[in-house]
Amino acid sequence: MANDTETRNDPSATSLVSGIISDAQELMKQQFQLLTHEVKEDLRKTREGAESMALGGTLLFLGGLLLCFMLVFLLERLSGLDLWACYAIVGGVLAGIGGGLFAVVRRKLAVAAPLRDSTQALEENLQWIAKPK
Repeated sequence: MANDTETRNDPSATSLVSGIISDAQELMKQQFQLLTHEVKEDLRKTREGAESMALGGTLLFLGGLLLCFMLVFLLERLSGLDLWACYAIVGGVLAGIGGGLFAVVRRKLAVAAPLRDSTQALEENLQWIAKPK
């Protein structure tokens, strides 16, 4: 009789395995919830920043455009070149600077990886569930 009570209190292998599977499923749900929350938060911050940048960018563009016209007319007055040549010089310099900045930013964005930690943890959990060690 003493043996009967001991075996009843010991969990069976199937209940242990089902518990592990249940815990793994719960962990996956939590990982997906965390990833979803991070994506939503990143999108909210991005939207807020984009709105401010759009207004600032518009004002910067207008101010820069007026300054470029000023440079063209200043160059014409100081150098005596034709107006079309002054536009070509100022436009060429601005295009060169813009192209250089574009190349630098493009290289920086190529190495950026948002949500790297969450997706890496999720991938590790999926691998562990597929092939436990």
